[in-house]
Amino acid sequence: MTTTPDGTEVVASRAEALQLPSPPLLIVDSVTQFLDDNALGDGPIDWQRIGDGQSNITYRIDRGAETFILRRGPRPPLPRSTHDMLREARIQHLVGERGIPVPRILASTGDESILGVPFYVMSFLDGEVITDEIPVMLDTLEQRRATSVAIVESLVALHSVDVTTGPLAAFGRPDGYLARQVERFASLWGVTSKRTLPAVAELGDWLRGTVPDSQRASVVHGDYRAGNLMFASRAPAEVTAILDWEMATLGDPLADLGYLTATYAEPGVEPTPLELTPVTREAGYLRRDEIAALYEQRMKVDLGDLRWYQALALWKAAIFCEAMYTRWLDGERPGDTFGPTLETGVPRLLEGAREFAGIGSSRTS
Repeated sequence: MTTTPDGTEVVASRAEALQLPSPPLLIVDSVTQFLDDNALGDGPIDWQRIGDGQSNITYRIDRGAETFILRRGPRPPLPRSTHDMLREARIQHLVGERGIPVPRILASTGDESILGVPFYVMSFLDGEVITDEIPVMLDTLEQRRATSVAIVESLVALHSVDVTTGPLAAFGRPDGYLARQVERFASLWGVTSKRTLPAVAELGDWLRGTVPDSQRASVVHGDYRAGNLMFASRAPAEVTAILDWEMATLGDPLADLGYLTATYAEPGVEPTPLELTPVTREAGYLRRDEIAALYEQRMKVDLGDLRWYQALALWKAAIFCEAMYTRWLDGERPGDTFGPTLETGVPRLLEGAREFAGIGSSRTS
């Protein structure tokens, strides 16, 4: 049995798991049997938790000479509409068929008797994910700029995929996407929060009353940022995989651009809990307005309403971060060091959204 700051994370057998007050995240014999059933490797497994995700959980699984990645949701209880691992696996398969760089899905299951939640296994890709350290091969002014350009070019490629035909066309309903996003997240606040933050309703009203007309439909990743991209372990900078597809759907592509730019770290901008790649504050990386301008040039779209999309991004982020904060308050995220920071982090996200909306700054708590 392996104990971590998260509580008991991994146990050897189902018998051990049944003795725990809170379910573990991995059960070694269950995972081993699942890999056997799908002809994935041979022999005992080693595991390592990877990534900075605060929602779904990612493990590296080493088995003999082979390496896999296992993705699962957090511990129950969870709303049935969240953490849909089978849907996440399917969208990666579909965009991969269209030439978007993603890991290959090897096996998936909705059988909750194995780990307590649905999960999937995908191929392991060797590369660099940029968060708080710059990979040596990309740490020149030229390659820092090239990294920013690659981030934009990868997003342009995703948003250029045709979603009007084939299986992708049935993956979502792009018509009315923005209005549905506002209504959906507005409805979540009352069931995820134990406190009153007036800016949530204020911003919801503003967003609802100023919804822009979508210019096109595309795959929307939903969490598109530098930390969810894998880069080749060499120069020049090249995105070799887009990761973490749990929020993907069809909709307005500017929602991704709004999120990317609103959460992008640059000098002079106060950090929020969504600033997960702080190195872009360093010299050489493009700034938010340069990223937007490059995207606009490549996609031939009008970015006159970009601040609406940026406000939407931080408002939504505040609401789903509040859900994490509430779960931490309720003891459902044992050992979590991110949860307590959201007491002030969520109001900061709301202040950022107000700034983008241009409706003034005020206390949110």
